Amino acid sequence: MARLFGTDGVRGLANGDLTPELALAVAASAARVLAAHDRSHRPVAVVGRDPRASGEMLEAAVVAGLASAGADVLRVGVLPTPAVAHLVGALDADLGVMISASHNPMPDNGIKLFAAGGHKLPDGIEDEIEAGLVSDAARPTGAEIGRVSDVPDAVQRYAQHLLESISHPLTGLRVVVDCANGAASFAAPEVYRKAGAEVFAIHAEPDGININEDCGSTHIDQLRAAVREHNADLGIAHDGDADRCLAVDAAGELVDGDQIMAVLALAMAEAGELTHGTLVATVMSNLGLHLAMRDNGVRLRTTAVGDRYVLEELRAGGFALGGEQSGHVVFPALATTGDGLLTALHLMSRVAATGKPLAELAGVMRRLPQVLVNVPVADKAAVVGSGVVQDAVKDVETELGEQGRVLLRQSGTEQLVRVMVEAPSHELAQASADRLAGVVSSVS
Repeated sequence: MARLFGTDGVRGLANGDLTPELALAVAASAARVLAAHDRSHRPVAVVGRDPRASGEMLEAAVVAGLASAGADVLRVGVLPTPAVAHLVGALDADLGVMISASHNPMPDNGIKLFAAGGHKLPDGIEDEIEAGLVSDAARPTGAEIGRVSDVPDAVQRYAQHLLESISHPLTGLRVVVDCANGAASFAAPEVYRKAGAEVFAIHAEPDGININEDCGSTHIDQLRAAVREHNADLGIAHDGDADRCLAVDAAGELVDGDQIMAVLALAMAEAGELTHGTLVATVMSNLGLHLAMRDNGVRLRTTAVGDRYVLEELRAGGFALGGEQSGHVVFPALATTGDGLLTALHLMSRVAATGKPLAELAGVMRRLPQVLVNVPVADKAAVVGSGVVQDAVKDVETELGEQGRVLLRQSGTEQLVRVMVEAPSHELAQASADRLAGVVSSVS
């Protein structure tokens, strides 16, 4: 049987794969596991969700599961995922539960769990929770049943945390924010206004059905148009649970996660805040980021794809900044997970503090054309390890030199080999990727 927990919690079609019964069982098991690890007090859990319709149903199931296992529940309502993570620590809770499928379509949903302090649960604890789903554990009765209460100032607590993190206000900036009709729909415009910006919010009217629908960080065309329409200095795009941030400059040009990290890394290095002069990114970050950091004296550490691996490297090395091309950016001193609002605030604060347009700041990095080809194979491990494939990769790398890069990796979920090539021109990247894909296909 496949592991229930993926790299980002439990996800699936709401009321199909992810049923209320499963949600209740996962929550109850999580409460029991936590109680078993620390019997000094009754567990306290923070529960939040994004606004998709199924979240109402799943929230009820999660709350019931937690209380039935003896945990007290603090409901914080519709809030970004990083807000829930923050509040776990701020409210001194033992567990956080975020009900969201992030940037996935509305019919999907998910359950993400946070440990004390707002950190992601270790794999071992997730395994214990999964094993506990089949447990016929005794349930508390009477006064031992968990109690449920709401946190009416949850948004204000999170907003204050964000606003205290920046040293320069956003006064004078005109900003468009695309909230993806998601969890940031109230918090993001409110926080950016309080920070001093003039804010135009789009896709900030969630109805439970329209989350991520042709909007947000995966569909930025309407944000581009709105930035030009309002003559704004820049635009910010969040996803459904607001743990991502992408941007567009005044001309509507995309500023992706790599470019955002480049701007922030140089700002932190200038302020003496970039620990060990190092930025952490994944192997999928553009070669342009590597070249820009090298040219500016910043070391770049790379990890496997996935924000959990970035987090692990940040903690292991004591580094101060890391993230992904997709817009997950982590400031370990300020947050335990990717926080789209925090990222946007610090990016806009840098624009305001320098008086330079975003396009100029992002211009420190030239994004090289990147081509990705997925090749179906019979045995992905054998193909990647093949001498013929490795020789072909070396040949292309030699031809590209320092101005290009090749990355071959196995899909984590399918029998695919992903061939990624970066080069000075799209034509060269495409030709090189097609050539390698042909070799991979012939070996399989």
